[in-house]
Amino acid sequence: MSRIHKIEVPLNGGAVIGHLTLDNPKALNAVALDMIEPMLAAIHDWEARPEVVAIVIDAAGDKAFCAGGDIVNLYRSKIGEAPADYPERFFTQEYRLCHDLHRLTTPVIAWGHGVVMGGGCGLFAGASHRVVTETTRLAMPEIKIGLFPDCGATWFFSRLPHYMARFAALTGATLSPADTLFAGLAEHAIRHEAKDSVMAALGEASDWHDPQHTVSTILAEAEERARAAEVAESQLMAEAPTLQRAAAGSHLVDVVSGLAALTDSSNEWLAACAQNLVDGCPTTAHLIHDQLETGRYLSLAQCMQRELAMALACCRHADFAEGVRALLVDKDKQPAWTYTTIADVPAAHVADHFVAGWNGAHPLADL
Repeated sequence: MSRIHKIEVPLNGGAVIGHLTLDNPKALNAVALDMIEPMLAAIHDWEARPEVVAIVIDAAGDKAFCAGGDIVNLYRSKIGEAPADYPERFFTQEYRLCHDLHRLTTPVIAWGHGVVMGGGCGLFAGASHRVVTETTRLAMPEIKIGLFPDCGATWFFSRLPHYMARFAALTGATLSPADTLFAGLAEHAIRHEAKDSVMAALGEASDWHDPQHTVSTILAEAEERARAAEVAESQLMAEAPTLQRAAAGSHLVDVVSGLAALTDSSNEWLAACAQNLVDGCPTTAHLIHDQLETGRYLSLAQCMQRELAMALACCRHADFAEGVRALLVDKDKQPAWTYTTIADVPAAHVADHFVAGWNGAHPLADL
């Protein structure tokens, strides 16, 4: 049974809206390879057809837009219970999908209700029109599993203020709808119950000579009627001065020290975020530091190409499998990281995560 539903909504005058729904609610709509491939095919087909004036990507169930990628099967590959080539096939297609979403000229609405995490952020970030709802909880929490913020996070985190990118990436902070708006990671906050009326308004629109304008107008009108959040409610905005001071410094040890000190904060959200860093994977902290410090001037394609090498290196090394085991398989939440502290991580170990793990041409050389 397909876990991706594709339909086309006919409009007046022969125009069409493409609609993709992720349907894997038991796994919080996490995407596997057999979901990514039909999504890629669909967006390429719709982008090539001039009668397709907009694309909508949403998800089944009330709990999540997308909780990320198929990391359990990546773990199973590491321990020999899934094909050894699954990581390269999965990540190559996932990165291609996230890249190509960014490059579409057809407007794309991503309805990011509930959990939007990891690879789900990559899908969400690629849309031209990003909607959060009152239930949205957005995060890149890879520090907890020994991976790194992937699926194009180098690109979209590099467009945040530097202190904010450091905080979000190193602590895996969960952002509320208001936080997401303040960070510029979404454009609209609309109550989830209004989704059907938004779809109806899209279906009833008659003027599609400027699809981007039409979609923006419909979403703005819906937001006015059913607003889900105000930027003024953002803890991220309220705590910005604190975070700017905490994340200052040119060396990783200084940044980590400043953010880790927030475990003593009277703000429970800040303290919980800081604890994620304290408990997180030391190697991941190094990867994030290099990712943010050296990736900000890369093109979108270069970001995706470099992240693919990083992702496959994480699959070769032990920490990613250990992090998944501790959080999602055995669920003991007691990962035994390869290195105990950030200071213990050898530079050569970090550098190895940026080395290509394949022979011949880069799998994403054609981006």
